Amino acid sequence: MYTSETALRAFRQARHTFIAGSRIDMGALAATLGVDRTSLFRWVGNRDRLLSEVLWSLAVPTLDSARRSARGTGAARIVDVLDRFTADLIQAPYFRVFLTREPARALRLLTTTDSDVQSRFVHAVTELVAVEQESGTFDPAPLSADELARLLVRISESFTYADLISGETPDPARARATFEYVLRPTAALPPPSIGDR
Repeated sequence: MYTSETALRAFRQARHTFIAGSRIDMGALAATLGVDRTSLFRWVGNRDRLLSEVLWSLAVPTLDSARRSARGTGAARIVDVLDRFTADLIQAPYFRVFLTREPARALRLLTTTDSDVQSRFVHAVTELVAVEQESGTFDPAPLSADELARLLVRISESFTYADLISGETPDPARARATFEYVLRPTAALPPPSIGDR
C-alpha cells in the first residue's frame, strides 16, 4: 500500500474512479492531480500495480465483513466466510463493470500466480483456516493450511469469474455447494439470506 501523501492522493482518486464504474486512465488521473505522467508513475507504479492496489483495497472490507458476519465454527465457518465474500464480489456492480470492460486484464491481475491480489487472498484464507485449526475446530489434513487455502481460492475464482472463464453465469449458490463439498462441514449451516450477507 502507498505511504506518501502524494501517492495516497492518486490512489484515492483512482479508487473513487473505479467505484464509480469508470476506467482508470493514467493520463486523466495525472491531469486531475495536476502532475505529469512521469510523476504519477513514480508515485504509484504502472496502471496494473495501481489497479491491483485498488482491487485489494475493495476486497479487504468485503472479506472483513464476511468474517464478522459468518456463523459456526471450523469448516462451517470457513464455508460461510468464503460464501459471503464470493457472493458479495459477484454482486458488486463496479466489479462486474471492470470484468466486462477489461476481461483479460482482470483475469491476469486477479487470478494468476504473479498476481498481488491472488497472493494476498491466499494469505487471508490461509489465516482463516489456521485460526480454525489452532482452535481445534478444524483439521485441514492431509493438506497444509496454505495448500487448502490455494484450493479454496481457486474455487472462489472459478465461480466469481465463471462468465469470463467458461461463459457460465456466476452463481454464489454453486460456489457455496462446492466449498461444502470440499470442506465437508459436519453441521452445514443454511445459506444466509440476501439481507443477512
